[in-house]
Amino acid sequence: MNSTLRISLKTDPAQLAHLAALQQAFSEVCNALAPIVQTNRCWNRVALHHLAYKQLRERFPTMGSQMVCNAIYSASRTSRLVYQHPQSPFNLARLGNKPLPLLRFSSTCPVYFDRHTLSVKDGQLSMYTLEGRIRFHLALRDVDEAQFHENKLREVVLSRTSPDCFALAFTFSAGQDSGMPSPDTANGEIPEYVMVEETT
Repeated sequence: MNSTLRISLKTDPAQLAHLAALQQAFSEVCNALAPIVQTNRCWNRVALHHLAYKQLRERFPTMGSQMVCNAIYSASRTSRLVYQHPQSPFNLARLGNKPLPLLRFSSTCPVYFDRHTLSVKDGQLSMYTLEGRIRFHLALRDVDEAQFHENKLREVVLSRTSPDCFALAFTFSAGQDSGMPSPDTANGEIPEYVMVEETT
């Protein structure tokens, strides 16, 4: 069973600017991936990595290698929802022989982190940005702190909740991973940060 811990980040103006810049850059990498997904009809994470990683690193030299990997994960995850979810209007079964629509990620798309780009230790959060790591103090309840030690951390997602506020969502799985979709994608709705451009 999955559980999600959401934490709003208290940022100063410089930190807010760093997070906004990272989010913008992350969306640009995702948008560079979208035509590769569309042309190759490939959104398997490993296969997409082999197709795109090298050219993305060359095209986006300021983006760290692991964040490029996280953008590949994001594009793979979103494409799987759009093209494969039974309730998606763009499901492959509905499209038939039509060309795949092109995904467009907005500048406010969520940013995915992993253990290489974000860490939590002793109430301190350290996270990657284009300008270097920034740190925050987390006032965690004991029950929340315990999740980091007792459960498997599946995803860490940074989202902008208002013009001057970012929040992190930590998704944990207790026991064996069920493989079930996250609550935000379980009904097959297209995320609001993605525009789907149909081609003729």
